[in-house]
Amino acid sequence: MAGRKYFGTDGIRGRVGESPITPEFMLKLGWAAGQAFKRSGQRNSVLIGKDTRLSGYMFESALEAGLSAAGVDVKLLGPMPTPAIAYLTRTFRASAGIVISASHNPHHDNGIKFFSAAGTKLDDRLEEEIEYWLDQPIQVCESDDLGKASRVDDAPGRYVEFCKSTVPNEFTLDGLSIVLDCAHGATYHVAPKVFKELGASISVIGVEPNGLNINLNVGSTHMDGLRRAVLDSGADLGIAFDGDGDRVLMIDRDGSEVDGDELLFIIAAQRQASGTLKGGVVGTLMTNLGVELALQEQGIDFERANVGDRYVMECLVKRGWVLGGEGSGHLVLRDCTSTGDGIVSALQVLLAVWRSGKSLGELRQGMAKLPQTMINVRVSKRFDPFSRQDIAEAVSAAEASLGGSGRVLLRASGTEPLIRVMAEGQDKAVIDQVAQTLADVVSNSKA
Repeated sequence: MAGRKYFGTDGIRGRVGESPITPEFMLKLGWAAGQAFKRSGQRNSVLIGKDTRLSGYMFESALEAGLSAAGVDVKLLGPMPTPAIAYLTRTFRASAGIVISASHNPHHDNGIKFFSAAGTKLDDRLEEEIEYWLDQPIQVCESDDLGKASRVDDAPGRYVEFCKSTVPNEFTLDGLSIVLDCAHGATYHVAPKVFKELGASISVIGVEPNGLNINLNVGSTHMDGLRRAVLDSGADLGIAFDGDGDRVLMIDRDGSEVDGDELLFIIAAQRQASGTLKGGVVGTLMTNLGVELALQEQGIDFERANVGDRYVMECLVKRGWVLGGEGSGHLVLRDCTSTGDGIVSALQVLLAVWRSGKSLGELRQGMAKLPQTMINVRVSKRFDPFSRQDIAEAVSAAEASLGGSGRVLLRASGTEPLIRVMAEGQDKAVIDQVAQTLADVVSNSKA
């Protein structure tokens, strides 16, 4: 993403009220996006959805005004999961989709994600075109060409039916008790319907958004509440989404967390066993080595992409494969939908449970995770850690100390001012020490 002024690895994100996450910028962004997406000779429309952050109201209105000024119609979806906007953009034959969300971040952050007419993340060319128009003065189109705005009242129902359509008609969750954690976020009003209508006995937490509590001690970044709910209720499993619904993690009946690496393995192994796996599996540089080894044992090809779902998707398209994902629970199933979808991914895991007749805990036993330690080092400004000699030398020393029995990885977060330090190997005590040593070097490093 070199050369981008505003776009990071997953859209535009930051703290509300601080540039660029301001009403003025969103007005200009709506106009710029309208210029980039509209095509002559047709009536153009863009869908806008959001999560449950209070600031979403403000940015929704600003984007709507900017798009209208560019002569683009707007369809407002209200609070909806990010992948729902991707799906509805396709079904409405819209020019593009816009999501107002900062995903798993706290309420004081917000951001913008875009989807193409095909329901996929934007390619570099379109992002560059939007940035070009952001640097131009707004020119309002003729008054009789201004865009109109309307609300889509049946968006939740459409998306619920889509999620259910991604599993076979004979699939049922009858007899399964599930606790859902919707993170007080965008899945709060749709996820319970999906699982209940498929026959599960459900209980819920994180379904009372007030605009400020999104991701607050709930959801896929805070699993303790779901763990307690599963253990207290004796449920078969728990499912946690993040604030915008594109990630999913699970809790087994014994309270153990099942992360994205394990969920990816479970789906791949079940598909391999049933003869439905198309090609291999794509992970990232952060994917636990245990996934790679377990897939190899089953004769499944595995490839690593750079961190970020857009890079996973690019690799899948290049190889002609359909299944990939990250340990965070951002899974991609190209034969089901066009982007990462927490509900759809959860259904594919439950399909594996249903077809195998095994519990979630039994299925995860098929792979053994290697000890992996990650430390997020907060920095004042994002930078390439390998651009600094002291950090590069420390990494070389760490790799030498592991002697080929492990690996280390440093990378700058694409969405937050963090340097992520990861160490992985056979001995947890050793990798804990390696990771902490590297984190200290990063923390003390000076430009």
